Amino acid sequence: MAGALSLARRGLGRVAPNPAVGCVLVKDGHIIGRGWTQDGGRPHAETEALGRAGPAAKGATAYVTLEPCAHHGKTGPCAEALVAAGIARAVVAIDDPDPRVSGKGIAILQRAGITVTEGVGRDAAAALNAGFFLRVREGRPLFTLKLATSLDGRIATHTGESRWITGDKARAQVHLLRAEHDAVLIGSDTALIDDPKLTCRLPGLERVSPLRIVLDGRLRLPLTHDLVASGKQFKTLLITLPHADRRRAHAYEQAGVEVAHVEADDGGRTDVQAVAKLLGGRGLTRVLIEGGASVAAAFLRAGLVDHLEWFRAGVLIGGDGVPATAAFGVDALADAAGFERRALLELDGDVLESFERRQ
Repeated sequence: MAGALSLARRGLGRVAPNPAVGCVLVKDGHIIGRGWTQDGGRPHAETEALGRAGPAAKGATAYVTLEPCAHHGKTGPCAEALVAAGIARAVVAIDDPDPRVSGKGIAILQRAGITVTEGVGRDAAAALNAGFFLRVREGRPLFTLKLATSLDGRIATHTGESRWITGDKARAQVHLLRAEHDAVLIGSDTALIDDPKLTCRLPGLERVSPLRIVLDGRLRLPLTHDLVASGKQFKTLLITLPHADRRRAHAYEQAGVEVAHVEADDGGRTDVQAVAKLLGGRGLTRVLIEGGASVAAAFLRAGLVDHLEWFRAGVLIGGDGVPATAAFGVDALADAAGFERRALLELDGDVLESFERRQ
């Protein structure tokens, strides 16, 4: 199952709206087939593994990180494919909450006389596809907030200088995060100040650059900005308010940038809850928030930050520097956004701490 989970990770950022699944077929103590969900969500992991195993799959044990699907789509159900291949046993990490599957895939296997063991690697499988589960259950993707700060939590000096607080290895890790997410999201201030490309530029992973999302309620982004100029090369979504200038919106669309509208919140700003629902409705399961301070604060205030990836450099900037998040109205410590650290990674003098929201 550990091997199947490792295979499943290869699909992160590439398979939405589908889950990232891994499958390993074992017979007589040997691995005879391996598979993982392919780019775009098809073919599924089980189909890939069965194709590699061929006739040898008869009598094998299938280790699958998620309950095999039971519904007909562009391809037939994976549960039926496993039955047709003649496997003898299935070890399934976790059930699929999708109502089209939930329990039905397991039932197909059991009706065919296949022995099913459930729950092996359940926690790891749940963490791997937490974004998919959130989209199914709550209609929104998982949001990861990325911060790169000084030791005192500053993202820039008082003059606005921010390149580069962290070093090369930390920045390469950010590109890996982008590759593992369906989309990367920023606010218009960050777009205007930092002029980011928001692509994945790791060797060999350039083609898996995520959807680029900019929250721009007033359509301030210049038409000459790189995020607009490269709109036909890299998928880009501009989210604005309903009253935004339609002619300007049309100009973005002519440049290859998609424009979507969401309502404003009570303060007249882009409603991030509405953004979450919009992105969930598009099938996104994992979104990386890269800034800036106001956007980070808005998602934290709304309770939408599920994971936190905090890069810290060994420098102090001081209280006049730009803070990592804007104010988001915490009156009591009990109301503060709480996170539990899950991992720590040293990166040539910088540190990456990975957190999950405290339940």
